[in-house]
Amino acid sequence: MSDNPLLGIRERITALDLKLLELLAERRDLALDVARTKQASHLPIRDKERERDLLNALVEAGKKQRLDGYYITRLFQLIIEDSVLTQQALLQQNINQDTLRTARIAFLGPKGSYSHLAARQYAARHFDHLIECGCSKFDDIFKQVEIGQADYGILPIENTSSGSINEVYDLLQSTNLFIVGELTNPINHCLLSAVDTDLSQIEVVYSHPQPFQQCNQYLNGFPHWKIEYCESTSAAMEKVASLKSPKAVALGSEPGGALYKLQVLEHSLANQKDNITRFIIVARKRVEVAPQIPAKTTIIMATGQQSGALVEALLVLRNHNIVMTKLESRPINGNPWEEMFYIDTQANLNSANMQAALEDLTPITRSIKVLGCYPSETVVPVNPT
Repeated sequence: MSDNPLLGIRERITALDLKLLELLAERRDLALDVARTKQASHLPIRDKERERDLLNALVEAGKKQRLDGYYITRLFQLIIEDSVLTQQALLQQNINQDTLRTARIAFLGPKGSYSHLAARQYAARHFDHLIECGCSKFDDIFKQVEIGQADYGILPIENTSSGSINEVYDLLQSTNLFIVGELTNPINHCLLSAVDTDLSQIEVVYSHPQPFQQCNQYLNGFPHWKIEYCESTSAAMEKVASLKSPKAVALGSEPGGALYKLQVLEHSLANQKDNITRFIIVARKRVEVAPQIPAKTTIIMATGQQSGALVEALLVLRNHNIVMTKLESRPINGNPWEEMFYIDTQANLNSANMQAALEDLTPITRSIKVLGCYPSETVVPVNPT
């Protein structure tokens, strides 16, 4: 018998953790029952007043158990977010009956890249099985989906630190694919090494250009470090793992580094504390979005070059009470000094106001195309009162 007094305590904690997992699974099953009821009753998925009342009650109940209110709030905001997204996924499966159960998803980089981790996260909620298709370039992701080698492609489109990813916007200009989903992920850039080392021994850092841009304030503190660009963060981690040198490190994610048996030297290196990347999912066929689900519609349009042309187009959206969440301009391929405008809106394509807006935009734009209508997976948490 062991003399370690911690073993018995740890065994009890493990047993409680397993019980918590059972309860969370049971709660998710009930959330699916709620979704089915809301679908039959044509009720919206989110009920923010109900969420706020629930949090208030849980915080009060937690106080009786000597549990901190902030801890309770953070924990149940995450549980509520999972419930909302689980319900949305069920409604989407029901309205799009041909949804695949096994999906081939193309992403940037080998295993361990941020895009690979995002693909796994998206697949876990929407499909039973995932076939992973790593690509070396963004263009390859589009091609894999266009020719049917992959069912979906997942692409980073913007980041809170480094801004829009222009290459992806430019590729959207010429593709026949549709945006069918989105995903936002917090990005925690870490310094990763294959062997024991410290900052004074490092001479070279490997990564994709985006992490270098997002962490340049930290990297400026080490001007003697050599920067080596790679096709993806996972390619950088693979390189460092093969070198096994105290002088070489990679800039990437902790979960990705774990796949290559790398150790973390430094955490949270991005310029902004809340470093979040938004990914889009593209496919050959557009999807319908259940009316109970908050939807986004993304359009791409070219206006005339006369004064006020863009303002006139944006006023159409305002006049139809459509909220614009993103406006991005990019040069039109082959047309010097002309620009294409990408617009994200909070609207379902099938709604009367969105259809009316498109009808009004058509005669005042040179071209307009709907890139996709898809569920909004940004669940803004409510707070207790």
